[in-house]
Amino acid sequence: MNAPPEEAATGPITSSELLAVVASRELVGRRTVFAGIGLPTLSASLAHLTVAPALEIVYESGVCGAHPSHLPETIADSVLITDAEAVLAMPALFGYVLQGGHIDVGFLGAAQIDRWGNLNSSVIGDWAHPKVRLPGSGGAMEVMANAGEVFVVMRRHEPRSLPDRLDFCTSPGPDRALADGIRPLGAGVTRVITDLGILARQGPGEELQLVAIHPGVTVDQVCAATGWDLRVAGTVATVAPPTENELRLLRRDVDPGRVYLR
Repeated sequence: MNAPPEEAATGPITSSELLAVVASRELVGRRTVFAGIGLPTLSASLAHLTVAPALEIVYESGVCGAHPSHLPETIADSVLITDAEAVLAMPALFGYVLQGGHIDVGFLGAAQIDRWGNLNSSVIGDWAHPKVRLPGSGGAMEVMANAGEVFVVMRRHEPRSLPDRLDFCTSPGPDRALADGIRPLGAGVTRVITDLGILARQGPGEELQLVAIHPGVTVDQVCAATGWDLRVAGTVATVAPPTENELRLLRRDVDPGRVYLR
């Protein structure tokens, strides 16, 4: 149910709203994005309405140029097909579109990320006796290897989410792949958006470093919440808070039913 117009841009800003807005801005100038379900979907949908009106959103289920009437709840939600530009078989999507180098940005979530942009979405704890068993890779490994670059959204910036060593490496970045003699097409993770700020790197050979913080957050706070000795850019920007228009679009048009906004 849509929120009344007068309520669409009122109320405190939640962490999910902050992440979705800030992540959407990173898509300015991008043409194609391979979006995961959840916050990546929110961010891509908002970017389509704001900074990237020509953005083509691609989903793992084979949907290209998605224009769903409302947010999908799963990757297989039939609403994704509504008004889509094309629906491809999985071999065509991964073999021709993704491996063919036609995706500018892969937009992913993860349970853990390390300083080189390797991702864990499999287990927390020991593989044989995990504390938590997670969904696994899905298409994330192929996205990591073949998208031009990868953006990651992390709901919580804390040492267990950004550890010095992953509990398990589900999706290796280009540095790890190169060490194993594999040359990926893309730059791997170049942006990480968290509830404390933004980490960035140019590509292989570089560690993630802190480049921006949210209002009210300090550099020391971010460093203390990171599981490794985090590099800090010479100039750390302060992220502009969500505007009234961004919040209105997000709450009223993108996710009025609060499927992912929580």
